[in-house]
Amino acid sequence: MTMTEQSGKPAGEDNGRDTEHPGHRPAPGADEPESAHERVNRRWNEILQETRVTQTGVQILFGFLLSVAFTPVFKELGTLDRVVYVATVVLGASATGSLIAPVSIHRLLSGHRMKDEVVETAGRLMMCGMVLLALTIGCTLLLILRFVVPGVLAEVLAGAVMLWFGLCWYVLPLRLRRRAARPSPTDRA
Repeated sequence: MTMTEQSGKPAGEDNGRDTEHPGHRPAPGADEPESAHERVNRRWNEILQETRVTQTGVQILFGFLLSVAFTPVFKELGTLDRVVYVATVVLGASATGSLIAPVSIHRLLSGHRMKDEVVETAGRLMMCGMVLLALTIGCTLLLILRFVVPGVLAEVLAGAVMLWFGLCWYVLPLRLRRRAARPSPTDRA
């Protein structure tokens, strides 16, 4: 029996609390814990919202990338720039596939009482899609900057942006999670 089958509460009820992370402290006034059914529904709704944001970005970027090959300037690209372009298009297509996959998985498994598994898999695909999206953006930036900026400055700028993505998208959230997992001074007393 999955977690979603254990609760009798209606689907869609969400008290907004996040109890799945160790060290999480409930919001003030939170008098009853979130049920497993509520948690999986909340997590699914969060994934849907995150998917909407990332899908829009990756689809716009991917559309731009596909149109580049049909411009007159594309014929002027050297071999290295064409390799970067092909890698960028493949990364963009892969990001699109990864970020749309949760919708397909949900549609194919809906009604099979597998929401826990769907949410877990969708979360992993979203993380994979985010990595692929960051790489797509970095390669797109590199391709554009190599055309506009002379010398190694293009690589330095693209690398700096990728570093920024890594800090914002991965290091900061992991640091916040680690800090939240530490007991607060009131918990120690």
